[in-house]
Amino acid sequence: MRRRPTRPPVPVSEFTGFRFPPEVIVPAVRWYLRYALSYRDVEELLAERGLVVDHVTVYR
Repeated sequence: MRRRPTRPPVPVSEFTGFRFPPEVIVPAVRWYLRYALSYRDVEELLAERGLVVDHVTVYR
């Protein structure tokens, strides 16, 4: 019997299934944790950068 050549596993992103790209998620989480901001504060910071995100979305 011949073996099939095995393919290397496809890397899976930790952000798969999220609505926003990692370039948005990472700074929002960083601001929230580093500066002890509220979800509404993070929402305002993202809005200043042109992203309309509800504070509940930041929470989730």
